[in-house]
Amino acid sequence: MNNLTLLVLAFGLSMDAFAVSICNCLCYQKYGKKEVVVSALFYGLFQGLMPVIGYLLGTQFLSVISSIDHWVALILLSIIGGKMVVDSLSGESHDEIEEKLDMKTLIVQSIATSIDALAVGISMAALKADILVSSGIIAISTFLCCVVGGMIGKRFGELFGKKAQLLGGIILIVIGIKILVEHIF
Repeated sequence: MNNLTLLVLAFGLSMDAFAVSICNCLCYQKYGKKEVVVSALFYGLFQGLMPVIGYLLGTQFLSVISSIDHWVALILLSIIGGKMVVDSLSGESHDEIEEKLDMKTLIVQSIATSIDALAVGISMAALKADILVSSGIIAISTFLCCVVGGMIGKRFGELFGKKAQLLGGIILIVIGIKILVEHIF
């Protein structure tokens, strides 16, 4: 796999995490620079580890993983997005909405946005690609994209308040549907 192909792949894999980073900053009031960097590290770490896991699994489990990965992502993102939509439509004021993203939600988001990287790792095993370099580039590009996404989300979250939480929840559900549709078709 050449360097340009790897960079395009890494950028493509990071887009779901980028979108979730924007949503998190739209929705959580106290999502500052520290939280942006920590969540970007999580997304980058998971995006970097999943190809390695896929590579180690090799092609033995490709049919099992590829038959359910899109459903897992849809379910996880829909649960998180659905909760955000319900919270935004509740009678609470914006000040009473959750202020910070909890660790459990961050881990679930990290897994949901990196499942496709697992299948990429299996493909890399078939191509005999250098998995350590590849996963490192994927992790770094995801981290950088998520930091940028966090900055974008923070700016718009401050402008739109509670409406941003509704939009963020809808976006997470749409990302889950997009992953499902991409895998089915």
